[in-house]
Amino acid sequence: MKTRWLIAVTGMLVWMLNSCSGPSGAASGGAFHSPYGSNSRAESSGGMQGYVPSPSGGGGTSAADAFAAPKKERPGLATTFGRSIKSPMPPTGFDRASSRPAGIDAIFYNDKEGLRAMGVGNYEKTEGFQTVAGDMLEWGIKGNFGFLTSYRSYTSGSGYRRFVEGSHGGTYSIVLKNRCKCDLQVVLSVDGLDVIDGKPASVTKRGYVVPAGETLEVEGYRTGYSSVAAFQFSTVNNSYANLSRGDTRNVGVIGLAVYTPKGQDPWTWMPKEIDKRGKANPFAAAP
Repeated sequence: MKTRWLIAVTGMLVWMLNSCSGPSGAASGGAFHSPYGSNSRAESSGGMQGYVPSPSGGGGTSAADAFAAPKKERPGLATTFGRSIKSPMPPTGFDRASSRPAGIDAIFYNDKEGLRAMGVGNYEKTEGFQTVAGDMLEWGIKGNFGFLTSYRSYTSGSGYRRFVEGSHGGTYSIVLKNRCKCDLQVVLSVDGLDVIDGKPASVTKRGYVVPAGETLEVEGYRTGYSSVAAFQFSTVNNSYANLSRGDTRNVGVIGLAVYTPKGQDPWTWMPKEIDKRGKANPFAAAP
């Protein structure tokens, strides 16, 4: 009887230890189930190359490791995956006039408390939609109710910078307006990651093509040819940069690089159009 009692108690202790070991994929070491759905690499096997994987599929520190041993939380905002949005992939084919961008710009973001800590005050408010690259392009950060509150602040050693104020859980988009008479290619980054392939950003990567005189709204990290995951403000630990790569060095900044097309003047009609009009015949029919 005493032996049976000892066996029962031992079994109960083992069950209690196992139940306290954490959820599957965290301390228990089981498979981590991404809160963002299936890994989009499966979609890339059909010819889709370089698109954003789910946070559990990125390089560096895995999402499972991040949850198992969370870093000390940094204050302020970062960007994570939001809801899935239908967004067909616009054309990206583009012949650049130069390997060097015609213009580079950045917009920094944080919550109200974080901006104050960074020395950004209300008296420095500015327009949410501003030009860049010699006035060829206008861009800004749009929230649910128009462009986010924007500031212009002087930073020692860096000159004037643009800032926008976000709020935790809010979504945003990057709005691009081409003011030229030719197409422009725009490379975008959020928190140091390229918005098309989710890898470390570089101006040498491909970008979105914005047709002449048109506006393009980029709503999230691309997850496939027909969808994106909305840009959503989050804590730094829950940011896509941390969950996918374990790297939070560049959270809080949105970057842009603009390229012009080869052989075209941004402010005039395309050479082909000029050539066609120059050869126009007022009497095309033979006598």
